[in-house]
Amino acid sequence: MKDKLLELHKNSYSPYSHFPVSAIVVMKDGREFVGVNVENASYGAGICAERSAIVSAVSAGYKKGDFSELHVMVGSGSIGMPCFICRQVISEFFPKEAYVYCYSTHGDIEKHTVEELCPYPFGEDDLV
Repeated sequence: MKDKLLELHKNSYSPYSHFPVSAIVVMKDGREFVGVNVENASYGAGICAERSAIVSAVSAGYKKGDFSELHVMVGSGSIGMPCFICRQVISEFFPKEAYVYCYSTHGDIEKHTVEELCPYPFGEDDLV
């Protein structure tokens, strides 16, 4: 997965931060969806790699409960974690026991469950 994530970095559009991020979502049926961060001069209009990959899967017809694992790599050389906006979206689509693998460009890996990354998620039960 590391090599796929490194190759995806080439697709990142990060002219402002120079901080490429790539992500691969693996579905329960084995299909993979990729995403990269896409920045914008209006910073809030950008999208993170994790959400880009998740939205691609949803656009292809996958639903909550179809997601198996997530792989993320940041281009700083160190291991990076999903931001809190991404964690919210991750907690919406992935089961709490699913794994999120976070890679450095040097090959270091950390593995966390969604529940570890999102111990107090905001979900549909909070809307009643």
